[in-house]
Amino acid sequence: MKIIIVGNGKVGYAIASQLAGERHDIVMVDDSAAALNKAENALDVMCIEGNGASIRVLKEAGAQAADLVIAVTNLDDTNLLCCFIAKKLGAGHTIARVRSVEYESQLRFMQQEMGLSLSINPERETARDIARILRFPAVAKVETFAKGRVELVEYHIPQGSLLDGMALKNVAASLQVKVLVCAVRRGEEVVIPDGNYVLGAGDCISVTAKPQELENFFRALGVFRDHARNVMVVGAGRITRFLAEQLSQMKMRVRVVDRDEQRCVDLSEAVPTALVIHGDATDVHLLAEEGLDDSDAFVALTGLDELNIMLAMYARCHNIECSVAKVNRNSFTELINKTAIVESTVSTSVVTVSRILQYVRAMENSTGGGVIALHRMVENQVEALEFHITAGSPLIGVPFKDMATRPNVLVGCITRPNGEVIIPSGGDSLQPGDSAIVITTLTGLRDIQDILA
Repeated sequence: MKIIIVGNGKVGYAIASQLAGERHDIVMVDDSAAALNKAENALDVMCIEGNGASIRVLKEAGAQAADLVIAVTNLDDTNLLCCFIAKKLGAGHTIARVRSVEYESQLRFMQQEMGLSLSINPERETARDIARILRFPAVAKVETFAKGRVELVEYHIPQGSLLDGMALKNVAASLQVKVLVCAVRRGEEVVIPDGNYVLGAGDCISVTAKPQELENFFRALGVFRDHARNVMVVGAGRITRFLAEQLSQMKMRVRVVDRDEQRCVDLSEAVPTALVIHGDATDVHLLAEEGLDDSDAFVALTGLDELNIMLAMYARCHNIECSVAKVNRNSFTELINKTAIVESTVSTSVVTVSRILQYVRAMENSTGGGVIALHRMVENQVEALEFHITAGSPLIGVPFKDMATRPNVLVGCITRPNGEVIIPSGGDSLQPGDSAIVITTLTGLRDIQDILA
C-alpha cells in the first residue's frame, strides 16, 4: 500500500519504522528538516519537507493515489485539515490523531462530511488500557481477541512461584487449567517456546486463554486479585478524565490528587463521581490522609515520567495491590521491564501506534489479506495476530503436528464460529470460519499461509 504519514514525531516515526519493513510505499511529511533527516537515514522511506495541510505538499507526496494518509502532528486542526484535503485529492483512507474533547463530539459529522476514516484520541485509548489493567490487576498487560472470547496477558513470574522451574508441557496438568504460554522474555532474549522450555523466576510470559481459564490460572498460582475497587490517581489531566469516567461506570471509587487548582475544578465538574483533592502528591502525609493505605490500586499520570515512576514505587512499598505509571520514554520502559520496580506501565505514544497499526492490518485484510486484529506484546518484540480462516485455505483440516511452520511462529488459540475456544494440540486443525491467533516474533505476516515454512 501507498501510505503517507504527516508528522515525524515519536508517533509518526514509530509507525513508519513498523510499516517500512512490510513492503509498503511510505512517504513522510514534516516541516522539520532535522526530523526528516533521521527518518531518511534510518528507514526505507521518502521524505518531503513542508506543511502537511498544504495542497501543494500533499500533491507532491502523492495523496491523490495514496491508499492511506495518517496525520499525527501535535495539532488537531492540522491533522483534520490534512485528512480533509487528502480525501478530496483522492486518498482512499485517512486517520487523524485528535485530542480535543470538543472535536470528539463532532466525530460522526467529520467522518460523514470530511471523509475521515478513523480518529485516535491517545488519552482516551490510554485510559482504556489502564482500565483493563485495573480489571485484572495480577497482569501487566491485557489484550482481547475474538470479540472478547480470548484474552492475551503478560505476567512477570516472581520468586517462589509455582511456575519457577516448571516445563511448559507440565503447566496445564499441574495447575489444572487450559492456558498456553506463547512467548517468554528472559533478559534480552524473547522466544516462542516449545513444551520442553523451563520457566524461571524473572521471566515475563505471555499467556492466552478464555477469560475464565486465565482467572483459574492465576487462582492456581495463588496470585489472583479481584478488580480494583478503590483507586487513587495522581494527575488531573486528560487521561484521568477519561479514566475516571470509565472507572466510575465500573463502580470503582476514584480519588484524584493534583497540585493545580484549576485542573482540579475542571475535573470535578467533568466527573462529579470522582473525589478530586487539590494538593501535592509528593507530600507523603497528604497521601496518607487521603487514604493511600485504603487503596487497592494506584495510578500515576503526571507529566513527568520520573515522578510517575517514583510515586508508583512508593505505592508498592505501601502494599498497594496494583500500581500503574505513565511512562513515555522508551529507555525508562526498558529499565522498568528488566527490574520490575513498577508493576505496569502505559504510554500514550505506544497505544496510538498500536491502534493505527491495527487499522492498517484491517485494510490489508480487506484487500486480500486475512488479519482481523493485531496486538504487539513484550516491548513490541512479539506480534499476536488474529486471522480469519476462509474456505479453500490449504491449511484447513491439516493437523498441527503435520504442519511445517516457520520458526518462531505458534498458533496460540482457535475460536470456532459457534464461539468454542480451543487451545490447540498436535491433533487439532483449522476449519472454515475459524479465527486463529498466531503468536510470532516475525513481522509482516499478512495471511495465515505465511506461517508455513
